[in-house]
Amino acid sequence: MRLKNLTCGAAVALAMAFTAPSALAQAATCEEVQFTAKAGQTYLDAENAYLAEGQLEQARQLISKLKGMELNCYERAAVIRLSAGINVKAGDYKAAIVDLEEALPTFAGKDRTETLYNIAQLYLQTDDNRNAAAKLEEWIASGAVPTGQQYMQMATLYQQLGDNNKAIKYLELMLQKDKNPSKQAIDFAVYLYNETGQKSKLASFLMDTVIPRFPADKKYYEVMSSLYYEDENDHKAFEVVKAMYLAGFLDKESEVMRVVNFYNAFNSPYEAAKVMEKEMNAGRIKETAEKLDTLANLYQVSREYERAIPVIQKLARMTNSGKSYERLGRSYFEMGKHKEAEENLRIALDKGGMKEPGFGWVLIGQIKHKAEDRSGARQAFREAAKLGDRGGSGWLSFMNSEDETKRALAEFDLRVALEELKNIKKACELTKVLGGEPAEECTTIDARIVEAAAKLGEDADGNKLEAPSTEEASNEEESSNDDA
Repeated sequence: MRLKNLTCGAAVALAMAFTAPSALAQAATCEEVQFTAKAGQTYLDAENAYLAEGQLEQARQLISKLKGMELNCYERAAVIRLSAGINVKAGDYKAAIVDLEEALPTFAGKDRTETLYNIAQLYLQTDDNRNAAAKLEEWIASGAVPTGQQYMQMATLYQQLGDNNKAIKYLELMLQKDKNPSKQAIDFAVYLYNETGQKSKLASFLMDTVIPRFPADKKYYEVMSSLYYEDENDHKAFEVVKAMYLAGFLDKESEVMRVVNFYNAFNSPYEAAKVMEKEMNAGRIKETAEKLDTLANLYQVSREYERAIPVIQKLARMTNSGKSYERLGRSYFEMGKHKEAEENLRIALDKGGMKEPGFGWVLIGQIKHKAEDRSGARQAFREAAKLGDRGGSGWLSFMNSEDETKRALAEFDLRVALEELKNIKKACELTKVLGGEPAEECTTIDARIVEAAAKLGEDADGNKLEAPSTEEASNEEESSNDDA
């Protein structure tokens, strides 16, 4: 706000105030109530010249003449007032101030109050802000009731004097009077609250007064958000940023990414991902490898694997790197899509540059193992072990353990069967001793015992059988082939 702003018309109005009838009221110390004949005529001539167009110099000469006369207290007060009016009209504000300061003791009550205000305005015209402020304080102390605009003037004056605390005091008084302040006044209040460090007052002012009145002005939301951020109240800062986003204020990539990061920071990765993908589609976030990687991460952290897949596919096509295809393969694996997982993991292994190639082989091995392709699984786990992946070695040990368990169970079943055959033989022998007729199965029981024992590598008496020589084994194989 400009403080020095006295137009020609305003100057004339101010000058007229010094010669108006009400201004001629006497102070209690002066008992005179009229002019003497000689002084009265000269005063009248000076006043007429003052009021006439282009006769200011004549008016000044007459005032100078009057000041040289012997005047009573009434006459002197009137001459000083008229002299001030003439100087104001002539634009000589410093001379007018001298006149009014001299005349001030002759004023009382309302006249004194108005004169104090007028002197303050003249000080403003001479850029003497400090004396202007002092006179305005005197003016208020004399019983003046400032308007909202006058309080605003005082706030601006003190701000220019560097006293922001007094400035905010008068600005708050203005805001109490004016329930519908101008945008200029609102911006000034925001500035002063911020400069004086009154963050809580500023926040309340913005929330209760400013934003409801200017809901479409982005800068007030930004101030609000920065206040909460400086106060380390990230949750409230996020609420303001979110409101800005929903209101359509944020259209730059950095601004939208701030929303994404806030959502993620407050454990809402899925919401962050939705905002990010929406803004990518709208073109406000550029589709770079880095941004696609972030988007895929957000979906995966949210366990939204189906949504992550198209993003990772796009990333893989963009980068054509083993690392991206490795990630795609792992994502398919998490979803149980083993065919697609193996396909992309093998592409990643072929391209190289994987983060964990050994683990890639482990995943392929697991896929093969689940499909009961034990040979393929072993081969994959061996490749993993070669790359130093402990998972590969662990799976090989597990598969060996599986095989050993299977062999042990098979041996157990064979021994149970052999034991049953031996019990049948005992029953056959007992029947024969008792003179009974053995069952038909007794005729082949010895052959069956020998056959069952041979499967265990033993003879009928439980002795280990010697392994056949290479030549014997070859002859047996030929014989077997001839039989076949």
